[in-house]
Amino acid sequence: MSETPPSLLGLTTYLLARTGRTARSMLAARLAERDLRLWHMAVLSALADFGPHAQRELASRLRIDRSDIVKIVDDLSVAGFVDRARDTADRRRVTVTTTPAGRTALAELQAEALTAQQDLLAPLSVPERAQLASLLMRVHAHAQDGPR
Repeated sequence: MSETPPSLLGLTTYLLARTGRTARSMLAARLAERDLRLWHMAVLSALADFGPHAQRELASRLRIDRSDIVKIVDDLSVAGFVDRARDTADRRRVTVTTTPAGRTALAELQAEALTAQQDLLAPLSVPERAQLASLLMRVHAHAQDGPR
């Protein structure tokens, strides 16, 4: 039996990392049942939230390596979740758009994500969940700006 050292439990960064890993694993397992990964959901979410994107810009927005975005978009295209089209003005530019099937899949994935979230946050009351979400959004925004 492995007991976590109390000195680690006293570090919020440690708790965030461990809890984050658990949350990621829970969601990844649910997505894997559909032969999808977290990056697939991220791409579908970005397209749904921000509209069609050039593949290169999508990689930049999600901070995905350009070579990796090609594979992710290929997977989504084969599944019928996105369409790709070459820009007639610039043949190097590929625009990615969600399909109706992609929007349906995203809605199902979001439901799976919410179920995983409810499972993870079960020990918290509804107000505590809202408070945790608010605090994490502040920390996330700060981290995106690059903490010092």
